[in-house]
Amino acid sequence: MFDLLIMLSRYLFIFYIGFFLWQGIVYIAYEQGGFLGSPYHAVSIQRRLIILMHITAFLILAFNRDSGIYDWKTVVFGAAGCVFLLASIHFLDRFYYEGCPLIWTGTLFLMDLSLIMLQRIDPSLAYKQLMWMVIGLAGMLMLPFFFRLIPRFEVFEWAYIIFCFGLLLCTKIFGVERHGSTNWLSISGITFQPSELVKFLFIFYLASVFRKRIEWKEFIITGVLSAGVVMLLVLQKDLGSALIFFMTYMVMLYIATANEFLFLLGMGAASFAATLAFKIFSHVRVRVAAWQNPWADIDRGGYQIVNSLFAITTWGLLGSGLTKGMPKSIPVVESDFIFAAICEEFGALFGAGVICIFIMLLYRGVRIALDSKRRYYSILAIGVTTMLCFQAFIIIGGVIKLIPLTGVTLPFVSYGGTSVLVSLMMIGLLQWVCVYCEQHGVDEEAPPIFEVEGGEDYE
Repeated sequence: MFDLLIMLSRYLFIFYIGFFLWQGIVYIAYEQGGFLGSPYHAVSIQRRLIILMHITAFLILAFNRDSGIYDWKTVVFGAAGCVFLLASIHFLDRFYYEGCPLIWTGTLFLMDLSLIMLQRIDPSLAYKQLMWMVIGLAGMLMLPFFFRLIPRFEVFEWAYIIFCFGLLLCTKIFGVERHGSTNWLSISGITFQPSELVKFLFIFYLASVFRKRIEWKEFIITGVLSAGVVMLLVLQKDLGSALIFFMTYMVMLYIATANEFLFLLGMGAASFAATLAFKIFSHVRVRVAAWQNPWADIDRGGYQIVNSLFAITTWGLLGSGLTKGMPKSIPVVESDFIFAAICEEFGALFGAGVICIFIMLLYRGVRIALDSKRRYYSILAIGVTTMLCFQAFIIIGGVIKLIPLTGVTLPFVSYGGTSVLVSLMMIGLLQWVCVYCEQHGVDEEAPPIFEVEGGEDYE
């Protein structure tokens, strides 16, 4: 009987995410001048759907088939997760009253999905994830106070890049290896990824540089320093992070300069560097070979991707049902391959819905950047949006074999304390820019201009 309910719940989860996305469309349609319903009602429905999905999932996860009763530990953790979601809604409304509600609901949906899947895979990781979410939420709530204390933090551009190099060099010298990459630091038993913290600093640095009119000399210095950051990540074999940093730099450069030549030049240099890395580093060749034909080395290099493809495709559009799949058969499923586990038990349709939520976050981030009248905040917003969404793209693309696999986390969903903390802080920064735009509707700085030798300007 309970198995039948699990099979029926597959339709319920599809309904939750489908109706959640439809309410997002209702809200956006209202903003664009159309009317499909009340936007306030749409956001309220989205919040209720998140809570309903949470309750449904934990009722399934807590039931013990052997004893026929509910496991009280899972019930208590589910209740704690529900309290966290409700408290998040309350405090975010209070501290970011004029922020974008779709970004909040999208983020909360992904975080709730993270708690559900980690409870399914390894409850001990779910407990730690919730703790990091609480810390991340507290950090987000402190951001407005911090930014009010330092209203012009763009003047610290050199401090940002110095800290970037300091953290990455410490990782290179004292780092510990995990899953083939030396990108972890361990201090008193606490391990974390400095590259996650560097993301925050790197965006601040680039925004601080690109906020003003720059000349060729400054452009070259910024390019060399950014290339140095990317190179240090490559040397740590953290190829996924290196790719994210590079693309964030290129997008922010293009947004700041609107110069197609520089963008194409950068992409050409990246293609040359990728070819060189393929020739030099053996682990790059292994990953490319696993991407081209994972079946040729199914016992080693292609093992993860083959299991991932089996998990995504075996149960079709609706999935096996929560607790009915075998997500633990995929190595590192709690971080790198959690999207495959979601598709296996919730179905490919639900997985497509998760991608749509990231697209919704991308759209709202771009909208905030366009609405910002202050150039510095506009570039900050586009940097945050690019980094989060491109990270989601390369890990999902790697899991479904669209691109070579790189070991990065799926923002808000994968297990990882530093990843959750930094991702939430980035969303907090994006929302703070949104609030600033609402409260300051006047231009404060000159329009974007990039000056090159010879006096020609690019608007």
